[in-house]
Amino acid sequence: MLGLFKKGSAGPGAVWLERLKGGLAKTRLQLGGLFLGRRIDDALFEDLETALLSADAGVPATEYLLAGLRTRAKKRGLETADQLKAELHAMLLELLSPLQKPVDCTAQRPFIIMVAGVNGAGKTTSIGKLAHLFQSQGRSVLLAAGDTFRAAAREQLAAWGEKNRVTVISQQSGDAAAVIFDAVQAARARGIDIVLADTAGRLPTQLHLMEEVKKIRRVITKAEAGAPHETWLVLDANTGQNAVSQVCAFDEAIGLTGLILTKLDGTAKGGVIAAIAYLRSKDSGNRPIPIVYVGVGEGVEDLQPFNAGEFVAALLD
Repeated sequence: MLGLFKKGSAGPGAVWLERLKGGLAKTRLQLGGLFLGRRIDDALFEDLETALLSADAGVPATEYLLAGLRTRAKKRGLETADQLKAELHAMLLELLSPLQKPVDCTAQRPFIIMVAGVNGAGKTTSIGKLAHLFQSQGRSVLLAAGDTFRAAAREQLAAWGEKNRVTVISQQSGDAAAVIFDAVQAARARGIDIVLADTAGRLPTQLHLMEEVKKIRRVITKAEAGAPHETWLVLDANTGQNAVSQVCAFDEAIGLTGLILTKLDGTAKGGVIAAIAYLRSKDSGNRPIPIVYVGVGEGVEDLQPFNAGEFVAALLD
């Protein structure tokens, strides 16, 4: 490890932060650019409201942030836009910090993670990247190709399995729940640490597919008591407010324990994370759902654990 970075070069954390900032550059330009050389007045608040809505923070989260900023500005006698920006930084950090949660895959063996999401969100690709990430932590991984509706999904997962040198359990056709059941049995027999179970991409309005994903969850529980140990939803950041409705629908169907936010590279809708956080904030009365990983590109290293401080810095600094 000592030879990985030259003296004076940025470490892996700094490199990741720069990539995150690069991915969120469009959103940061909308938000951070408002505060340059301005004073606090009604025009600034109006521009900030427009910027937050354009970044897909959503109406409830935007109203919450603006009300909080107005109160803080008056109470603390703030005058400059830079001071207001610092308060926005603090409020976003307070909002997002409860969604930061480390993933501990050591509690059970095999540790079974069920992954769901709509078509095109980056679900299968995220599973491949997770396999790489867990392997880099010294964990053995097995992939379950539970997306039996889309042949390309099996092929894509098989390619990731070959790339990561991990076993992929699949069938040319058949019941998705049966494939994942077989994968759990195989993982137990082989002493595998982690099972990543892919499922067919579906929209919340496709009721027959939502019923199937419920069935898959029930079958996993039959295959391994207490499983799935994690149930994650993959969200495409570019879908904006649609991501919020997806969280609600999938949580109701299968009880989500984590979210993966993908395709942050180049998006102007990075504010959707505030909408998700506010939806599940302590004031809303809803159970918080952690954001476990965020993705900023196609590379195998472009999926990393969510860090609230890094994310807010990438949005504003």
